[in-house]
Amino acid sequence: MSVVIVLEGAGPGSFTVAVSPLAELSACLHALTESAHHPELRDWGRAVTANASAELRAGLRRFSPLWSALRWRGFYPGLDGTRPAGPGSGSGSGPTPGPGPTPGPGPAPGPGAGQGSGVGQGSALEEQLRTVARLPIDRFAELTAFACVNGYTRFDFSRLLRSAAQRAALEHAATALSAGRRELAAQLLRDPETCRADLLAFLDRCRSEFFAEVWAGAEPELTRSALAVRGRLASGAGRAVGGGSGHSRLLSAAHATHPTHTTHATRTTEDLAEALASLSPDSSRLGAPPRVVFDKLHHSVITPARTPVVLVPTRYNAPHLVVKNEPGLPPVLHYPVDAPEVGVTLARSRMLALTDPHRVRLCRLIAREPMTTLDLAARLSMTQPQVSRHLRALRDLGLVRAERSGRFVHYRLDLAAVERIGQDVVRALQH
Repeated sequence: MSVVIVLEGAGPGSFTVAVSPLAELSACLHALTESAHHPELRDWGRAVTANASAELRAGLRRFSPLWSALRWRGFYPGLDGTRPAGPGSGSGSGPTPGPGPTPGPGPAPGPGAGQGSGVGQGSALEEQLRTVARLPIDRFAELTAFACVNGYTRFDFSRLLRSAAQRAALEHAATALSAGRRELAAQLLRDPETCRADLLAFLDRCRSEFFAEVWAGAEPELTRSALAVRGRLASGAGRAVGGGSGHSRLLSAAHATHPTHTTHATRTTEDLAEALASLSPDSSRLGAPPRVVFDKLHHSVITPARTPVVLVPTRYNAPHLVVKNEPGLPPVLHYPVDAPEVGVTLARSRMLALTDPHRVRLCRLIAREPMTTLDLAARLSMTQPQVSRHLRALRDLGLVRAERSGRFVHYRLDLAAVERIGQDVVRALQH
């Protein structure tokens, strides 16, 4: 299964990069209740829960289905169905970041209130919560029901509050998943307005108890990432970062040789594909039609030329890349500011490479000291071409390093890379 972003006909204006405090709050809540997914945040999570009020603890239990595997769409920009707006929205231009957050206690304006977050939508947490509060109750119930059943492709909850069949479907699906989902679904069906009011009160309590401090530290980094991604989408800067001036010269030469609209469109599509693919190690770029494919546990096709996409950076959600594509709303990619280097495919290939008994023996030898192919062939009773093929495979996977000394090339096992295999597998399985 995969998420496919079809780039045919798309341009930089098909994407908006938005910094969203509510989306980052959802990432924090996920890290608090799913600490096994985020071991690097475990100490932070313990400190937050140790100092949490009884009301906050109760809310973490009650509303946890909203930030589990399928994130509630209410956390993300464009909830009212319109494209997130802001300085340079979707144009690729880089707005000047606003002033820093000004958190305050209790019901006072929260982080960034009254000023933009600097990129894309840029609305403060309170404005985003007001958007949730203004959402038609039928739409609120529909989106919350999707979260209760951990999916939306097999369900229709558009008339949930008036349809006995849809209510029964929600109760049955939620009960099959967990007691927490069953209880939240029952609350939603019993009194959706109270359910929403309680949720909003809980989210505001999160702001006053821990999130104001989190946002003060996270917002500048998220803004920098958003500006960088916007630049890569708009001008191909992502290529220049990786390829330096040589790549820029290559683009200039190509344009000089074929100064046509087709070439310009192709370059734009390539720039978009490279920028999007950089958001996750589990991505691939395909042609005819040009598209970027993310390896995910659900299937979805997104066409930015018809439905503009919102990109939202996150620090607390790493390594997850969350893709939201609910019917009638702008698709959202909630991407980590630092994408992991190892994805599912590479992690799996590294494990498989070390199941071959010849490679295991080879690795044991070069783990102790660097050796040449001639030495390894003699020790392993293999031909040099055989040894070279194994070494090439291990080098391609980043497990072996070559060191030249005069006329000789010595091979050494990258112990740090091997040591990380277990951790890389765990992180890759969560993308």
